[in-house]
Amino acid sequence: MQVVILAGGLGTRLREETEFRPKPLVDVGGHPIIWHIMKIYAHFGFQNFIVCLGYRGNMIKEYFLNYEAMNNDFTICLGRQNTITYHEEHLEQDFKVTLAETGAESMTGGRVKRIEKYIDRENFMVTYGDGVADVNIEALVDFHKSHGKLATVTTFRPISRFGILDVDSDSRVVQFTEKPQIDGWISVGYMIFNRRVFEYLGEDDCILEQEPMQRLAAEGQLMAYRHEGFFFAMDTYREYKYLNELWDEGKAPWKLW
Repeated sequence: MQVVILAGGLGTRLREETEFRPKPLVDVGGHPIIWHIMKIYAHFGFQNFIVCLGYRGNMIKEYFLNYEAMNNDFTICLGRQNTITYHEEHLEQDFKVTLAETGAESMTGGRVKRIEKYIDRENFMVTYGDGVADVNIEALVDFHKSHGKLATVTTFRPISRFGILDVDSDSRVVQFTEKPQIDGWISVGYMIFNRRVFEYLGEDDCILEQEPMQRLAAEGQLMAYRHEGFFFAMDTYREYKYLNELWDEGKAPWKLW
């Protein structure tokens, strides 16, 4: 099953890092976050990726074009022979990566629609290029196959950024809970679609999370895989620092490999 990674957004809330590079190339522990996402899927045997490019997509192309040289020792013969011999082998030997230009201004649904020509199986996976999780991808795939609907989205109960107060009618604080887990569920990506979902997608201004998902839900074709583990999206500089701290301390829950 192919894995589509949405990697074309501007990343404006992380401007400290994304002014000169796309968010998927922002480093966590010395590797771009897109590398971490790929390693999560590869751990479960899914190594065929399609990357939807947009903002500074040429930099993502350069990253993969130079991957062998930047991740191996090598000997180069200069001049007319112009040969390179790579020594040792990095651990991503069998990764297949299709880099697809999906438009500088395209929305998420439009980007997925543009890569339809590269999907060669009945089902395919889609996720965002900025969120890491310890999702059991094998269990997610089994869940999708079990219900027979067109779409599965992974859901997660986030932790509140703020303490929650229970206040009575006399303004007395009855209970204070520091950053509790919220009761509701949010979509975190790590989706699986049947290729019939392309019929729900429009042109470049189509936002996957709006009309297509709403229509799928209304028709009873959208199911939720409940993830009880770790998930974190890198939207701000604070979150970028937090992910790097987890990695540097050897406490990165998403490091399944």
